[in-house]
Amino acid sequence: MIPLSEELVFPDPHLANEEGWLAYGGDLSPERLVLAYSQGIFPWFDFRYYSEPQWFCPMDRFVIFPDEIHISHSMRTLINKSIYYITVNQAFDNVIESCAALRIHEWGAWLGPQMIQAYKQMHRLGHATSVEVWNSKDQLAGGLYGITLKGCFFGESMFSLEPSASKLALIWLAQHMSKHNPGKLIDCQFETPHLRSMGGHHISYDDYMQILNSPTQDPTPQ
Repeated sequence: MIPLSEELVFPDPHLANEEGWLAYGGDLSPERLVLAYSQGIFPWFDFRYYSEPQWFCPMDRFVIFPDEIHISHSMRTLINKSIYYITVNQAFDNVIESCAALRIHEWGAWLGPQMIQAYKQMHRLGHATSVEVWNSKDQLAGGLYGITLKGCFFGESMFSLEPSASKLALIWLAQHMSKHNPGKLIDCQFETPHLRSMGGHHISYDDYMQILNSPTQDPTPQ
């Protein structure tokens, strides 16, 4: 990996190794994070073992195109029951803290205090968005958060306290983006069976960047 200086610049993403590791160091300032995501780069490091950010940019990207989101029969049934309702940017802090709490004991847990504060600041500046799912008792049942940039959504984490709540958040996000920013993408960062079942698939980094830099209509879910 390539060390970063205080200068606000990243190396060519094509220099990332086969696993996607590109660089280390720098900071998590809003300016650096916006620059990183605009190039398809994101920070990911186990905060318990590393004191400075590590930066990841795989050449093989796992994404969901919003108009290709897969909604299973069981999810359509759940949606039609209307037992949950969805909000946007009403509980960002609760969402990111819930994501962190559910993964704190996992290997590679990345949502430590440094990352949490950085993304809360990004939210205050309008660069990060949360989608919240609430049950009939007005309790947070699940949700997701990520970076919004150039009409794309860079998913950072999701959580469910009740079955399928995070899926509801992702479906809402995809449907919103399909309506307001057709042709854009949701960056899943890493492949999981859960995300593949919902329509995720791989594209090249160069195709990814072409989509990211394509014209934007309405950049932020409302």
